[in-house]
Amino acid sequence: MQDSFVHKGKRKILVDYLREKMGISDEKVLNAINVVPRHLFLESIFEDFAYEDRAFPILAQQTISHPSTVAEQTELLELQEKEKVLEIGTGCGYQAAVLVQMNVLVYTVERQKDLHDFSQKKLRELHLRPKFQSFGDGFLGLPTFAPFDKILVTCGAEILPTELLHQLKIGGKMVIPLGKTDEQILYRFTKISPTEFEKEEFGAYKFVPMLNNTNH
Repeated sequence: MQDSFVHKGKRKILVDYLREKMGISDEKVLNAINVVPRHLFLESIFEDFAYEDRAFPILAQQTISHPSTVAEQTELLELQEKEKVLEIGTGCGYQAAVLVQMNVLVYTVERQKDLHDFSQKKLRELHLRPKFQSFGDGFLGLPTFAPFDKILVTCGAEILPTELLHQLKIGGKMVIPLGKTDEQILYRFTKISPTEFEKEEFGAYKFVPMLNNTNH
């Protein structure tokens, strides 16, 4: 698959939809979604539908999130250039690509080996390379590289992973879906002090579950 004028036209329509219908206002987020070729992260059978606001199956019985979910989660991070961002759940690499396109330093972890290998190859092909890409347990984060300015969790956790909060800078933000597997609430935690956090709620979503350990 190539990135054709047709694909670019569909991306522009998607961006207009995200801006006008979904209320996404961060132009840096919209620009990144306008640039990153989402169809290249999907199986070819989904190519014609890649720029609809839909989730699709990917390897390891996982899914790529709706573009509106990617846009909202990214916007909630309030990213500034060169910030250190930890992503939990690389998946097929699309969200990581959007973050890299926004000129932040991306550290990303994936527990499914097939997805880790796929995303690493795809991001390399597109010259959208994270600062560090790891196959490992997202619950543990990446303490070696902590603290992080922002943390983005792209899978639903039943309980809050406190280890990730420890890896957040004072003033940093973590966006995470929390709740049972059938539906989660999207939250943003802002670290006020080593032991204090402000919590904001942003509605109900469905994410794949966040699981412990790694799958070889």
